[in-house]
Amino acid sequence: MRRFPALPLPASLAPSLARDLPASFVVFLVALPLCMGIAIASGVPPERGLITGIIGGIVVGMLAGSPLQVSGPAAGLAVIVFEFVRTHGLGMLGPVLVLAGVFQLAAGALRVGGWFRAISPAVVHGMLAGIGVLIVLAQIHVLADGAPQAGGFDNLVAIPAAFFNFVSGSGDRTGAIVVGLVTIAAMIGWERFRPARLRLVPGALIGVLAGTILAVAGGLGVKRVEVPEAILSSLSLPGAAEWARLSEPAMIVMALSLAVIASAESLLSASAVDRMHDGPRTQYNRELGAQGIGNVLCGLAGGLPMTGVIVRSSANVQAGAMTRASAVMHGTWILVFLLVLPWVLVVVPTASLAGILVVTGWRLASPAHARHLLARYGLVTAAIWLATLVMVVVTDLLTGVLVGLGLSLLQALPALRKGPLRIERDAAPAAGVPELRLAGSATFLQLPHLNEALEEASQGKAVRLGVDRLHHVDHTCLEMIADWAARRRASGTRVEVVGGSGRLRETLAAAIKPASPAPAH
Repeated sequence: MRRFPALPLPASLAPSLARDLPASFVVFLVALPLCMGIAIASGVPPERGLITGIIGGIVVGMLAGSPLQVSGPAAGLAVIVFEFVRTHGLGMLGPVLVLAGVFQLAAGALRVGGWFRAISPAVVHGMLAGIGVLIVLAQIHVLADGAPQAGGFDNLVAIPAAFFNFVSGSGDRTGAIVVGLVTIAAMIGWERFRPARLRLVPGALIGVLAGTILAVAGGLGVKRVEVPEAILSSLSLPGAAEWARLSEPAMIVMALSLAVIASAESLLSASAVDRMHDGPRTQYNRELGAQGIGNVLCGLAGGLPMTGVIVRSSANVQAGAMTRASAVMHGTWILVFLLVLPWVLVVVPTASLAGILVVTGWRLASPAHARHLLARYGLVTAAIWLATLVMVVVTDLLTGVLVGLGLSLLQALPALRKGPLRIERDAAPAAGVPELRLAGSATFLQLPHLNEALEEASQGKAVRLGVDRLHHVDHTCLEMIADWAARRRASGTRVEVVGGSGRLRETLAAAIKPASPAPAH
């Protein structure tokens, strides 16, 4: 965890700017290829991804409830957007995105942001892993200058034909594949072997530079990023016909799906960012409202759906950012680039951007989370991860998430028979140490209640968790307790588990002790 230096408030501006300015450049360099690549993977022009990056940086950066989180287009939504655009047309994306943003604003106003934290980590990581598989299957075709199919299964079936076209030498597919593979090799190689003094230079940027230089120097006839002559003038507000279709059930379902998935990904990303530093904690309802405003503006401006994104956010923290100014400035750099240097985009091969997304998708699909869930929470939890992944790949994103949530509820039902979670606060116990006594069953259904009680626990040298009457705690609550305990340790508070016995006590004791971090996407 990165700790902030103690700075007096009146003199804090200059030191924070000295940290935030270079961090904003780092995030800008990470975001630039990802914004374009995610747009292409979503089946829309690359400048629309950059528009989302600008709004996510400047507008959401100023309003966000998570000051160090960076917002922009997310790879996790590329698959669902691609299918929607293919079915209903690009013109309908804007109105649907506006409605999704309104749903997010309403959710923030109703203070339901904390409930998104209650979504099982097994479901979230299973969803992301399924999305990763879909991204890899689609981008394999783009890597060979081909076009992705409508669904994951179709992309899988089409791979042999793409390989045949490559072997037969149809077009300049060999050149495109070489560019893509060089991009992947340069990205991974840089991240593994880069000098310590250049550790902040992102691998994605090095990969795109390597692929672009190869294509230009070799005179390869590969597909390049297509950019209109007047980028901003090519964007326009949705017309009356598109707004009229917004009452169709399919559009409402799509807007609701985008709102739920984008909100869950944003708030879970914010929770992960909180673990990386000891600065201000996320205000979840404010973050949800900021994301809603961002998506409304993206819908009006012709952008992509936005979320808080962990790759850019972690780069922001690791680069030394101290305040939200870093995220705001990164959006400003994207805007300047789009206005001043749009000609740079047209030399970038689409195969190079596909290479970046293949690596991104591969990391999303990593089984490391399944191994972590299996080792720490057992076979049933890992099975929920797998079921969610499979359903996302073979059906669609919403169905996969609903199946995962349904299985999580079935997993919790036996525990709920032992009684709901009850929490008693003892601010003046005999030992002089504040104590929270937990009773009943702690499942994801009671997570907001448990989180509120833990956050309100007295600050001091120590705090105890009494578990004499606690019968069950699921992995969602365990993850939250571990996060809370880690933050309390960082502030100098010792957390102890008292009472209880057997495996439940051992599991809770292990959760509050320092441990190697869970794998992160």
